[in-house]
Amino acid sequence: MRLQELKGIGPKTEKLFQKVGVMSAEDLIRYYPVHYDEYLPPVLIGEAAPGAKMAVRGTVVAGPAMRRTARVTVLTAEIADRTGKMKLVFFNAPYLAGTLKRGSTYIFRGIVTRRGNFPEMEHPEIIGQGRYEEIENTLVPVYSLTKGLTGKTVAKAVREAFDALSKNGEAPGLSGEYLPESLVHLHGLLDEKTAVRAVHFPENREELGRARERLAFDEFFLFVLAMRQLRMLESEVENAFPMKKTWAADELIEKLPYQLTGAQMRVWREIERDLAGKKLMSRLLQGDVGSGKTIIAFLAMVMAADNGYQSALMAPTEVLARQHYEKLCHLKETCGIACIHPVLLTGSVRAAERRDVLERIRSGAANAVIGTHALIQSAVMYQSLALVITDEQHRFGVRQRKMFGEKAAGQEGTAQGIPNAMVMSATPIPRTLGVIMYGDLDVSVLDERPARRLPIRNAVVDETFREAAWRFIEREIRTGRQAYVICPMIEPGEGMPIASVTEEIQTIRKRFPDIPAAELNGRMKPGEKNRVMQDFLEGHVKILVSTTVVEVGVDVPNATVMLIENAERFGLATLHQLRGRVGRGQFQSYCIFMAGVQTDEIRERLDILRSSDDGFKIAEKDFELRGPGDLLGVRQSGDALFKIADVNRDRRVLKLAGETAAAVMADDPELIHEEDRPLREKLEAYMSENERNIVL
Repeated sequence: MRLQELKGIGPKTEKLFQKVGVMSAEDLIRYYPVHYDEYLPPVLIGEAAPGAKMAVRGTVVAGPAMRRTARVTVLTAEIADRTGKMKLVFFNAPYLAGTLKRGSTYIFRGIVTRRGNFPEMEHPEIIGQGRYEEIENTLVPVYSLTKGLTGKTVAKAVREAFDALSKNGEAPGLSGEYLPESLVHLHGLLDEKTAVRAVHFPENREELGRARERLAFDEFFLFVLAMRQLRMLESEVENAFPMKKTWAADELIEKLPYQLTGAQMRVWREIERDLAGKKLMSRLLQGDVGSGKTIIAFLAMVMAADNGYQSALMAPTEVLARQHYEKLCHLKETCGIACIHPVLLTGSVRAAERRDVLERIRSGAANAVIGTHALIQSAVMYQSLALVITDEQHRFGVRQRKMFGEKAAGQEGTAQGIPNAMVMSATPIPRTLGVIMYGDLDVSVLDERPARRLPIRNAVVDETFREAAWRFIEREIRTGRQAYVICPMIEPGEGMPIASVTEEIQTIRKRFPDIPAAELNGRMKPGEKNRVMQDFLEGHVKILVSTTVVEVGVDVPNATVMLIENAERFGLATLHQLRGRVGRGQFQSYCIFMAGVQTDEIRERLDILRSSDDGFKIAEKDFELRGPGDLLGVRQSGDALFKIADVNRDRRVLKLAGETAAAVMADDPELIHEEDRPLREKLEAYMSENERNIVL
């Protein structure tokens, strides 16, 4: 159903929704909140803890006073109750002078800070006593927004979508339950329709928890079931390109300017055995940031080339593809590896060069093809494609692998078979959870860091350190280095004191007008993102302000500083992966974790990053400290498959989903029983929608 068919949505509003990826009413009900604003009962001023967002009931006893500067108008007032006083500060809001009259009493809600011994709130909400009683103890959904789109508009549109789709039964999850009734009752799950509505408009924390649990279960269950069915179909497929162990890979290892770690050698031997085996290789290479996954990929490509076959390495961005290509070319020249002949194929390759590259791929003259999704375009034909490697497991899936297989046509035009596949991921998933998710997919783990890299120096600070942080970043840039600044949000969210890319870039450009800065986020078009990253890689941009989209990024050896805003809003595993973007060169690197809110719990969590650089241990510790009950935080970004579920936080749900999928497969592996028909239809729709992201 088109968005304009919903009441209150016209062409302009529809375009705003499209900017955040919502194209239809069906998309809208799955556009889940990123956060929930909880209106807790007011506390006494004397009990207001710094660092937390809370409400206090206070009477204006001083002010309002106003002062103006060239850029801002500051209005201040003082409120009090029987336990103490608090200062209120408002920026560019002179109209509030008429509201904040002496003797007036309101509920003031915001982040509490402390200047000396005096508590303070900056720009708090002002709510009348009667109105606050109406919303007290409620959870208000907060959505990711874009300029011109408000939270109220989204919430109203979501309600309209539910009403409209419920009437005609068009929406997935609103027309009926796909799980067998026995499973829903056995595990005490909410029905899907109730869960989808409740995650937008929860009555209380308990209902929100149950809604999240059901939706996380669905995401895990369908993913695991899809994986198991696909693996069942593929388990007996023979390797159409068996290889012999050659000396080319060992020669490259000997000539490298550094020594491989023990973990790298172990993993390489596992992959080498797979490629020489009788069964089709499907291997997940899991390694922490900086663990050396790329050289393992190059070794596999060298082995394929030395056996007379082609290999393809597909990266998520043009900039990263080019960097891989340049690294492989450098290794070929410096180490004298004569058997491999790399080419680069991306969307921006010019027509004449593209024709030459395509002919070299078709003839087999190019036996190591590196690129983006351009590698599976209709014009690309391979002579003997034996191996496909992808850089980040969630960017490449079933459809892409099938397309590669179809393109592996020989000179006679006969299909040669499905290529071996290796997918690389830096996501630290504990092995026990990986087994549940990926079934019998072979997993290799690089659990050792190369000794040649300098450890990153970390600092966990609060807002009082901000000025010093900016000075430090400027000093690094003046000495020739570069910096990342990471924000949780693209644009400001209503009621959320959280840093956004659009605001931060303006702040940086005002503060450092002579330092080139650029912004990067997931909503930008691929070509624009590539241009920004290339400018940063080449040093034309000195400060890159970005969301977590840089998790899957290129090596920028000259980048030595990363400032992560609102670090408390991210999971530790995400923070660890982000800081892995620095420390890639010869210079000492630094990561500053700036916490917008400081509590003992937040400090304890973030301090783990100072004491450990092991992504797997960090993910485990994060789970121990946060547990499965963190419902109100900003949803983590970057995962194409899971909108609600979090592998570490929702371990119990993942285990349940894995056990349920195993039971279903044992009873009806092909889902041919009549009672499993709704599940079969749901799974088919899921696989069609997510075939790019389901990995074999």
